Amino acid sequence: MNDLLAVEATGVTKTFGSVLAVDDITIRVAAGEVYGVLGPNGAGKTTFLRMLFGLIRPDSGTIEVLGKSWGADGVGVLDGVGGFIESPRFYPYLTGRQNLEGLALLDGGVRPGLLEELLELVEMTDRADQKVGGYSYGMRQRLGVAASLLREPRLLVLDEPANGLDPAGIRDMRALVKRLANSGLTVLLSSHDMDEVEEICDNVTIMKRGTVAFHGTIAKLRTMAPDPGHLLATTDDTRALALAEQHPALRVTRDPEAALVVTGPTPDVSAYVAALVRNNIDLLTLTQTQTPLEALFFMLTDDTTHQTLDRPAELAELAEAAR
Repeated sequence: MNDLLAVEATGVTKTFGSVLAVDDITIRVAAGEVYGVLGPNGAGKTTFLRMLFGLIRPDSGTIEVLGKSWGADGVGVLDGVGGFIESPRFYPYLTGRQNLEGLALLDGGVRPGLLEELLELVEMTDRADQKVGGYSYGMRQRLGVAASLLREPRLLVLDEPANGLDPAGIRDMRALVKRLANSGLTVLLSSHDMDEVEEICDNVTIMKRGTVAFHGTIAKLRTMAPDPGHLLATTDDTRALALAEQHPALRVTRDPEAALVVTGPTPDVSAYVAALVRNNIDLLTLTQTQTPLEALFFMLTDDTTHQTLDRPAELAELAEAAR
């Protein structure tokens, strides 16, 4: 990393009529890191990325990309920047290779051999000469990443790159982003999937209805996460519920589906399960309901959740971190 900020957005606000899409947000992405902008649909993630690319203008605030601003440098802001907003689009009657060749010509050409390098990087070499109209959604997403890398950018911006992919496609896309990050490229990606952000990103901004709910490192986020919850079914839930009174660190309640929900630190959950077995209460299922970070994500972004009352001190600290 160096001292140059890849992205510096300060006090950015954008409205569409009466809708406040982005409300006075500040985001700083250091060169060389993988940064996630996380939030549910409608949180303002794509609006922010559209402003970063100059597709729409903020009502107030400033955005600098690699030290350049739209006011001072115009389209020169995008020198050294690649990426796509929402899903990439291609000519379906052309092959993947032909689409990339056309984009390269529009951008002034590329160095010899780069196109083949990119096809290999995104694992599309064997399908490059087939028409894009026959590609799967995941293949188009990977071709979109290759197209974004044609100009050999210093900053790669990806808007929900794994959205709509099947589990195998999600795995492949995450692996691809990791390879790009390991090369030293700065990556800014948006997502509504906490697992994706946790696996890939160094730092994250969590957005809620256009505002910032959290800024910070993934490590910091983990320290604030609530205890994990587990769905538990046994051969005698009544006795299991009574036995839970001997484990004060846990909260055990009945689920509407007639199972039990166990919430608490993992070592205490393990001790409780061992106690059930010792008391001849067999386990039928034990399933984690949410990862701790998933639970925290919903606590921060869901207006209707009651979970925000469970750990007020930690949430107050999160609110302070977002300022």
